[in-house]
Amino acid sequence: MCGILGYVGNGNASDFLIEGLRRLEYRGYDSAGIAVYENGKIEIEKKAGRLVNLEKALESHPLRGNIGIGHTRWATHGKPSDVNAHPHGDENNHFVIVHNGIIENYLSLKEELIAKGHVFKSETDTEVVVHLLEELYSGDFVAAMRAVLERIEGSYALAFMSRKHPDVLICTKQDNPLIIGLGEGENFIASDIPAIISRTRRTYILGDGELALVRKDSVEVKNRAGEPVSKKVFEVTWNAEAAEKGGYEHFMLKEIHEQPKAVRDTMSQRITSDKKGVSFEELAWDAAYLNSFNKIYIVACGTAYHAGLVGKYYIEKLARVLVEVDVASEFRYRDPIVDEKTLLIVVSQSGETSDTLAALKESKRRGAKTLAITNVVGSSIAREADQVVYTWAGPEIAVASTKAYTTQLVLFMLALYMAEIKRNIAPERVEKLVAQLQQIPTQVSEILSDVDPIKTFAKQYGFNEDVFYIGRGLDYAVSLEGALKLKEISYIHAEAYAAGELKHGTLALIVEGVPVIALATQRSVYEKTLSNIKEVKARDAVVIGIAAEGDTELEKYVDHVMHVPASDEFIMPILSVIPLQLLAYYAAITRGCDVDKPRNLAKSVTVE
Repeated sequence: MCGILGYVGNGNASDFLIEGLRRLEYRGYDSAGIAVYENGKIEIEKKAGRLVNLEKALESHPLRGNIGIGHTRWATHGKPSDVNAHPHGDENNHFVIVHNGIIENYLSLKEELIAKGHVFKSETDTEVVVHLLEELYSGDFVAAMRAVLERIEGSYALAFMSRKHPDVLICTKQDNPLIIGLGEGENFIASDIPAIISRTRRTYILGDGELALVRKDSVEVKNRAGEPVSKKVFEVTWNAEAAEKGGYEHFMLKEIHEQPKAVRDTMSQRITSDKKGVSFEELAWDAAYLNSFNKIYIVACGTAYHAGLVGKYYIEKLARVLVEVDVASEFRYRDPIVDEKTLLIVVSQSGETSDTLAALKESKRRGAKTLAITNVVGSSIAREADQVVYTWAGPEIAVASTKAYTTQLVLFMLALYMAEIKRNIAPERVEKLVAQLQQIPTQVSEILSDVDPIKTFAKQYGFNEDVFYIGRGLDYAVSLEGALKLKEISYIHAEAYAAGELKHGTLALIVEGVPVIALATQRSVYEKTLSNIKEVKARDAVVIGIAAEGDTELEKYVDHVMHVPASDEFIMPILSVIPLQLLAYYAAITRGCDVDKPRNLAKSVTVE
């Protein structure tokens, strides 16, 4: 998730771009840059790191002109560096662009363009787009743009400027946000409203597939076919702080609602072009590699540890490899049995968690093969591991992790990838699972479209001091994450138990009126779960069930039911965690807690 900006008017473009980037830096802080047209050419200044590095560079090399574009980067393709920072130009800066998103077919396009003599400077997927534009340009800027859009695949927001057309910026989007700010004698482009709110509150919200020609005194919006699109002016009524959160009350709620896109971005490049399988080009594993280890450790902390527990189930069930999951803070202190026949998978949103990093280093010292699953390109863990699988969740501001967790369940795709290589799974089964994977973003959006019942439950039970979560199999792993969310932001004592273990002690804690969240999405253990639910209901607990759509049985045994879209058992954890995140959020609101900054906690734990 990057931030992009554009300015055209009578003022100094550089001033607006820096001002706007300050308000968009929360979208990415790996690098920042601007490009400004002046004196017949486009000048670019960009620096890795925080925006302050760019500001210092501009003190000695100021850019002055009336049209320009800017960018703050959350790295995906290519480590954070000056050369990988945006904006990107062709060899002569005839065209310059900024980009938010992922170009899925950039490698094949890059090979094609190199064969035609194009020379690339960066490791990014973005640079491919500007070279493709140069290749397809024959005098008509808009026509060339349309031709580019016919060739690229992925999700994106793009803003273009041209030395040959110095009066206009062109922008477009697919799945990523983009707005046009309407001023007097000046107009603006931005990823988010915070960047423009000090200059104007009149905006166009650009739709997917729309293309805008932005000049200082006009904005023209067309569809891909070149037909005019009538746009309604959206008047922003939010204050600046609310605008940064996209109008949501808290970053956590915003990030919960960003999960459809985060999941889609994380999955998209790992589904084969025929939509029948899974591929990890960044790994390029084969049978010989998989046979080189006989066990896997998944090591992580907190929410990432819970993702690892789900991953254990996936890998053992599909790939048939022994997996042990361990808390990073305990791992190296118990003299783990790690050697050259071990694959260590570490999971960390930030890539900086000190305990996880220490476990990684210790395992490498003992000869293990290592793989990192992380959200931050160029992080310490990413640099240390032998191989990296990135999740494309974008920055997570709230302390309580939500979209990082759902994207970490890319572990399912990894397990499926391993199973395909080992020939443990029929192609027909793979194709069916891949088809259901592609439905997840829509299904998550469906859950998010109706949260009123969850709000009601939160208000009813938000002042209870104890809440219990139960489930079996994958449902138990998800219940652990649900309990963690509740306690870390609402401060309610919440515990998760394997439902079959209730009779071994936990039932002593079940008293009249205590809320029990019962997950019952796994058909293979459904009847057993129902029996466990009856046990707590017999002790007069208030039971809220989580079930798949179409399940009419569960409601006979519980007080309330929250349904999630039906899918394969393997996929249900990605769906069933969403209402648990929302329940925790609204319980915290009910209790008046600081959702984004819970007491005693920090976003990234970089001390042991």
